[in-house]
Amino acid sequence: MGIEAVMEEVVVDDARKAGWFVEKIKWTGRRGAPDRLFIKDGRVIFIEFKRPGKGSNTSTGQDKSIAALKAAGVECYVLDTPTAAYRILGVA
Repeated sequence: MGIEAVMEEVVVDDARKAGWFVEKIKWTGRRGAPDRLFIKDGRVIFIEFKRPGKGSNTSTGQDKSIAALKAAGVECYVLDTPTAAYRILGVA
């Protein structure tokens, strides 16, 4: 398991403990979905996890999906540290 997957799993476990509904995301028939969906208290957040230092290393498909989600008014982030995810999710 790579560092990105380990970071994602740690954040997911802590978010679930803090009451977040969390799901892995995959678009049917195409690529580019953010890694995870987080929902709590009416907030809907999509997060694409990247290895530390690679936060801007998204594919064209990911860029399009992120732009579409943001245009629809949904919070969507590309994050490369657990600290950044915890800050957004309000998880200590």
